[in-house]
Amino acid sequence: MPAKVAINGYGTIGKRVADAVELQDDMDVVGVSKMKPNYEARMAVERGYALYATTKDVLPKFEKAGMKVRGTLDDLLKAADLVVDCTPEESGFKPTYEKAGVKGIWQGGEEHSLTNFSFNAAVNYAEAVGVPYLRVPSCNTTGLIRTLYPLDVHIGVSKVLAVMVRRATDPLDSKKGPINAIEPELEMPSHHGPDVQSVLPNLNIHTIAVKVPTTIMHLHAVSAELKKTVTAKDVLDVWRRIPRIKFFRGAEGVASTAQIMEVARDLSRSRSDLYEIAVWEDGVHVVGNTLYYFQAVHQESDVVPENVDAIRAMHGLEKDGKRSMAKTDKSLGIGGTG
Repeated sequence: MPAKVAINGYGTIGKRVADAVELQDDMDVVGVSKMKPNYEARMAVERGYALYATTKDVLPKFEKAGMKVRGTLDDLLKAADLVVDCTPEESGFKPTYEKAGVKGIWQGGEEHSLTNFSFNAAVNYAEAVGVPYLRVPSCNTTGLIRTLYPLDVHIGVSKVLAVMVRRATDPLDSKKGPINAIEPELEMPSHHGPDVQSVLPNLNIHTIAVKVPTTIMHLHAVSAELKKTVTAKDVLDVWRRIPRIKFFRGAEGVASTAQIMEVARDLSRSRSDLYEIAVWEDGVHVVGNTLYYFQAVHQESDVVPENVDAIRAMHGLEKDGKRSMAKTDKSLGIGGTG
């Protein structure tokens, strides 16, 4: 039986997860819930999703807007096996899911302590099979894990310094940015390092974050001290065997995140999403035992395949992580390392 999936929160991540779930043959979206009768709620209806109001007290807002809903989140959960929570951080819906007896997936805005299980399909899929609750870490954390985990497995990593050059906000958000400034995160390390360690506890990583006036992608400048003497080619050969990494070359005119997103548009995927982590092939250098590289993260979409794999693991639809990832990637048009 396909897993019956509810989506609580139909915004930047929620709408992408909903569409990705609908592409699978072993899971279905039974409905989405919204707090406001805005354009996203209307788009959900137009895309054929059953719409629910998150709480009873917002029902009059939907009625006033002339937008019909099937009920509230409580009603939606009665039809679901599992809920993907894409609401703003600390929205506090876990007791609601516990009461309804449904499993739950949260996004990276939440703390690891909410579920005590942070998920990455390549790292801990087997441990996620059958668990009641888990969290998919943030876009930046997912991006770091995608490239660092295989290096640690196949070469060995002694320590990492990653500088996170973060977009100010998402493209649709005109309230927050872009900011006319460069804003350092003064906390040391930034939250990304400890977040990576919630999945890779033995990785020695320190992260520094800076916010800049752009909306389209994050960029990471990474230096990693390796346990073996290798060449840049050796590193690239490791990554070429790993799904969800895509290579670009500055020598071919892909000199910035703007050109990467142009390639994403040319791929003609839904919403021009780039689910893979973008690595500049000609920006990979090894000096002594230290590896230097640059990667870019499409913050709106890189966690989407992880959510699909998490559903499959939690509901016991597939016990092998590699098979789940291959199935997810095929459905989303992810072609491996490119």
